[in-house]
Amino acid sequence: MLPGAPEPGDGALPESTWPLRRVLALVTAVVTLAASTTLANRVLPGWAYPVCGLVAAAILVVLGRAAGCTWTDLGLSRLRRPALAGLAGAGLVAVVFGIALAVPALRTVYQDGRVGDPDLPQLLWLTCGRILFGTVLIEEIAFRGVLPGLFGATDERWRWTPILGSAALFGLWHALPALAIGRNAAVHAVFGTTPVVVLQVLAMAAAGVAGIFLHWWRHIGGGVLASVIVHFVTNAGGLTLAVLVR
Repeated sequence: MLPGAPEPGDGALPESTWPLRRVLALVTAVVTLAASTTLANRVLPGWAYPVCGLVAAAILVVLGRAAGCTWTDLGLSRLRRPALAGLAGAGLVAVVFGIALAVPALRTVYQDGRVGDPDLPQLLWLTCGRILFGTVLIEEIAFRGVLPGLFGATDERWRWTPILGSAALFGLWHALPALAIGRNAAVHAVFGTTPVVVLQVLAMAAAGVAGIFLHWWRHIGGGVLASVIVHFVTNAGGLTLAVLVR
């Protein structure tokens, strides 16, 4: 069990709690996410990446509300407690980053061929534009907010079934980005001769596990803002470190 999580229940929703509108909303949400990741990673120009994420996030919130989820179910009813929990998590992430910088052997984790050589304006665009709105916001609204709400997760009780269902979809969401995971120096050093498909599956599985821990932050914070802050600091901080150690 994750530290601090309530006793896990079976998480199964009684059949009576699955009205047709919720099933339709869930199917539509999955289709929306599939279309969004395909457009963002394969079709749209770079500047449209965060726009696509914002539009998809808005559609998902509308779907969740139309299916009968409350703002609390979606993790969007509180600000102060989630913000404090998120800042605490961000502090822990900062400690991990500091250790990585202090130990030369760990710096290969941040040597990534996908980073390129961005200058300061480009780095600000990547972190505060693409990452915040095109990655973090859509992923947290979707996989720690709307989908868990549709599956029946609550902040009052840790329920494994809806959380694992959302985490599994979070792993699948990373199918296209995971194709480039081998360009990371640490990954290449460990899995250099591993077939790309195997690396892709491993990366998707790792994303699924990360989704569980991100949901834990949402859970203890009582809202999605907590996981948004932790997720943003992790991704943006990781990118910034990759630029610094390249």
